[in-house]
Amino acid sequence: MSGGKLIVFSAPSGSGKTTIVQHLLAQPELKLDFSISATSREARPGETEGKDYYFLNLEQFKKKIKNDEFLEWEEVYRDNFYGTLKSEIERIWASGKNVIFDIDVVGGLDIKHIYPDQTLAVFVKPPSIEELKIRLKKRKTESDDKINMRVAKASIELATAPQFDYIIENNDLKQALKEAHELVSTFVEAEKKTE
Repeated sequence: MSGGKLIVFSAPSGSGKTTIVQHLLAQPELKLDFSISATSREARPGETEGKDYYFLNLEQFKKKIKNDEFLEWEEVYRDNFYGTLKSEIERIWASGKNVIFDIDVVGGLDIKHIYPDQTLAVFVKPPSIEELKIRLKKRKTESDDKINMRVAKASIELATAPQFDYIIENNDLKQALKEAHELVSTFVEAEKKTE
């Protein structure tokens, strides 16, 4: 596999990375396309197959692992797998675009290790763990147990922030969007100068 650039956005759930990624996708000059992850979990209300995720059952997911069809994958929670299919990256690169990821910190760092020169890895940091919990509760998509599990995981994820190329502190969304756009724009433009 070779091709365009890979732009990774990772963060604990509720940090605002999805909002940032959606904003960047809406900027045509960046030539970005979203890497749709595969997951073994059930679709949540409002999620669409092939748009939000590729929903696979556990058996299908494990078969694709065995067949080396993933660029990266992880068992995030017990029997709850997420991963990036190699075919997804190839599809985007074939269309002449750069790949943008909204991905777990482990997956994001895996991609950076596989493609160190082609990847911009950005960590989105929430103002605090308390603010993160408030944001997750406001979503009203998960039980208190699930929220507590995500908050506990967030502390571990925050410790990985220094391993990323950049850290954006999402205290002010407008500022975070501006910072993200500047980072990605500079990274994508650098590619044109070296061609």
